[in-house]
Amino acid sequence: MTRRHALALFAAAASKAETKILFGGDVLLARGVALAARVHNDYSWPFREIAPQFRDADIAFVNLEGPFAAMPNPRSTNMVFRAQREMVAGLATAGIDVVSTANNHARDAGAQGVELTLSVLREQGIAAAGTGRDFNEAHAGVVLPRNGIRFGFLAYTYDANNGIYTDIDPRIALADAAQMRVDVASLRQRADVVIVSMHHGWEYYTTANPHQKAFAKAAIDAGASVVVGHHPHVVQPWERCGAGVIFYSLGNLVFDQSEPAATKRGLLAEVTFRGAALLDVKAIPVEITGCSPRLSQPTA
Repeated sequence: MTRRHALALFAAAASKAETKILFGGDVLLARGVALAARVHNDYSWPFREIAPQFRDADIAFVNLEGPFAAMPNPRSTNMVFRAQREMVAGLATAGIDVVSTANNHARDAGAQGVELTLSVLREQGIAAAGTGRDFNEAHAGVVLPRNGIRFGFLAYTYDANNGIYTDIDPRIALADAAQMRVDVASLRQRADVVIVSMHHGWEYYTTANPHQKAFAKAAIDAGASVVVGHHPHVVQPWERCGAGVIFYSLGNLVFDQSEPAATKRGLLAEVTFRGAALLDVKAIPVEITGCSPRLSQPTA
């Protein structure tokens, strides 16, 4: 068999293989979640119920809401999130392959927190999209090969300062549509499928705002197959858009909120590809009890 023939057979097999990607929403590893893990003497406890669903996927993704810190504040009740590095065990237990680190809490552990978070994730073999050691790395995206197909991930946030900073940290990718189009075009040179994560929208609103819609549709037009959103902390609708799909907000996944009640419910987005073509999309409801998500029980 010639090398060309072998490559042709490999490409044909890859075009028929199915790849399942599971997306979850906001994951907090500080504040009440960290306290619950301490009570159970188990850093992975918040993920124990939901882990089988994520581990069953070929690629598992969540938004990591806040950095790891050299000096965490697990008992804090404020809006500055700094997680102790041991809490990464939950992501590892759930088999999370890639996270978005581009969100409004990305700088909560100061200038060093951005790179420490990347280091902690790297130690566990978890890829990070949306932040990097510099602007170019933050916008380069990450590529995960599965079943002969290269899946590329980019991530963006509407804000990276959380009301604390007035400057711009170039290591965090902001949701600028023009730059995103450049990034998608560049990533498509290295990936067969592009997925865009957006931390965007108004908190606790159950509908997407015009800024979310414009950014998401610009990403699809640029060549992304999936746009997955988070930040509102409640579920928002999803829709097919051309050959792609947009989830405006998956809501919370691992979080300690209780009000409004909608913050205790989230979605998992299960997206299946056949080769590089979008084959199937499912929205799977989850409920959060004591910071720990589990699949919702069907109603009679």
